[in-house]
Amino acid sequence: MSEPSKFLKLLDDYLSSYMTCSIGASPNTIISYKYAFRLLIEFMFSKKDIPADKISFEQLDYYTLMAFFDWIEKERSCSASTKNQRLSAILSFSEYAQNRDFEAASIFRSSVIKIPMKKAQKKQRAVFSVQEIKILLQLPDNAKETGLRDKVLLSLMYASGARSQEICDLTVGNIQFNPKGATINIKGKGSKTRRIGIPDACSTILQNYIAHRRIESKPDRHVFSSQTHEQMTVSCIEGIFKKYVNVAKKENPSLFGEDSYPPHSMRHSTASHMLEAGVPIVVIKNFLGHASLQTTQIYAELSQNTVDKHLKVSIPF
Repeated sequence: MSEPSKFLKLLDDYLSSYMTCSIGASPNTIISYKYAFRLLIEFMFSKKDIPADKISFEQLDYYTLMAFFDWIEKERSCSASTKNQRLSAILSFSEYAQNRDFEAASIFRSSVIKIPMKKAQKKQRAVFSVQEIKILLQLPDNAKETGLRDKVLLSLMYASGARSQEICDLTVGNIQFNPKGATINIKGKGSKTRRIGIPDACSTILQNYIAHRRIESKPDRHVFSSQTHEQMTVSCIEGIFKKYVNVAKKENPSLFGEDSYPPHSMRHSTASHMLEAGVPIVVIKNFLGHASLQTTQIYAELSQNTVDKHLKVSIPF
C-alpha cells in the first residue's frame, strides 16, 4: 500500500465508520468534519498542486497545516470559532490515524498538536424573557394549518428544552400521554436517549395536534412535517423562528432586544427560566441531556442577567 492511499483510506474509515459507529457522532458533527477535510483537500490541490489521491501524511507537516489555516481564515473568511472547529476535526483525526498507523501518521499528529486554537470572541447567548415567550407563543394563527403547527412546535420546544434536530426526529411513538402531562423519549447528541416530562398545558395541545393530523395510531410518523416533507428539517425550524421573531420585534419595539434569536434561544430560555424558578441545576442537566454539569453552569450566568432585569419570574406553563 502506498503512502498516499494510507491517508485517504484512514480518513474514509474515520468518517464513515469510526465517527458513526464507534463514537456515535451526530449527523451535524459528521457533516462539519467532512467539510473540514474537503477544505484541506481543496487547499492541497489549489495551493500545493497535490491531488487528493496523492496526499500523504508526511506532506501535512506543521508549515503546510499553518498555511492551510491561514488560507481558510483569509481567503475563505472563516471566523475564529469556525477555524477552531476545523482544527478540532483535524486534531481528532490525527489521533485516530496515529493510533492505527503510528509510523505513517506520527509526523502529521505531532504537527497538528502544535497548532493553537485561536481565541474567539465570547458568543452572546440570546434568551427570551418570560414575557417575550408569552408573546411569541400567541403569534401563530391557529386557524391556519401551518399556524397551528407552529404554535405547537414553539410551545413544545419551550416546554421540553429540546434541540431543533431532536424536535425534527420526534415521532408519535416517542410520546406517552398521561393525566398529568406527557413523557417524551428524546434521542439527543451521540444517539443518547433521555426521558423527560412536559406539563399538562403543552401536553394537551400536542395531543390535540397529533389527533388533528390523524396520526395518533401511527407511531413511526414524525410529529412535525413541512409543506413538502414528512419530516421537518432544522432549516425549516430556523425559518419559523425568524418569521415570528421578526413579527414580535415589529409589534414590540421595547422588547426582543437581541440582534437575532436562533432556535437554540428557546432551549437557553427554558434552562434559564427553570433555574430562576428554583429547579436544581443537576435536574436541569439531566432534563437538557448535557454530558457535563459544566455545560449547564452556563445558564447560571444567563439566569443572573435575567434576574437583574426582572426581579420575579415564573414559568408560564
